[in-house]
Amino acid sequence: MSLPSIAVVLSRTSHPGNIGAAARAMKTMGLSDLRLVAPRRFPDPEAVALAAGGADVLDSARVVASLEEALVDRVLSVGFTARGRGLSLPAATVRECAPEIVAAAAEGGVALVFGNETSGLSNDELGRCQRVATIPSSAAYPSLNLAAAVQVACYEVALASEAHAPAAARAHPPATGKDVESLFAHLESSMIASGYLDPKRPGKLMERFRRLFGRARLERAEVKALRGMLDAFEKKMGRARRR
Repeated sequence: MSLPSIAVVLSRTSHPGNIGAAARAMKTMGLSDLRLVAPRRFPDPEAVALAAGGADVLDSARVVASLEEALVDRVLSVGFTARGRGLSLPAATVRECAPEIVAAAAEGGVALVFGNETSGLSNDELGRCQRVATIPSSAAYPSLNLAAAVQVACYEVALASEAHAPAAARAHPPATGKDVESLFAHLESSMIASGYLDPKRPGKLMERFRRLFGRARLERAEVKALRGMLDAFEKKMGRARRR
């Protein structure tokens, strides 16, 4: 799994609460390497309070003086920005960048770099990144909270890595043609016995049932259950007729 190789770098963060909330966001997605470039206030009780279950990420955070120091061991750095800029490096959405991030993390360290809450990353800071990423948002209000941006970025990377994909469900054998035809025969005879289907005027009832079950792509266990239900109905009808 490549997620341990991915660091989140917060540059010049103003509010300690955002650092704590970012640590929590990282923890929920399985990231733990937090690097802080010249934060205004850290450590701070507000950061601890908002880290909640991500306190261990906060406790192990590295504080450095410059972005260059934070990126010294990274093979790929992705700078996040919400503003259109006249940069020579084109921006891509975080979802478009995520596969490359995951691939690079398998070979070495990667950094997801976020700037100050007010001004974001400077052009010089973005220039130290090999990729520029954006998080698509409403044109009417594109401002995204720093911790929320970290959460979205970490989610997209975790999604691309399939780090938290649910375990594959055990496959159930599909019904064979023989299974399905036996079910249709059983269904037809039960409907005739109940009086629901007139064999002299069948119309398109069986055709509709074929379409219905065809869409369902029945499993063998499902066919068995349906036929068991029909058996129970037939037994009940038999007792009712005898009475």
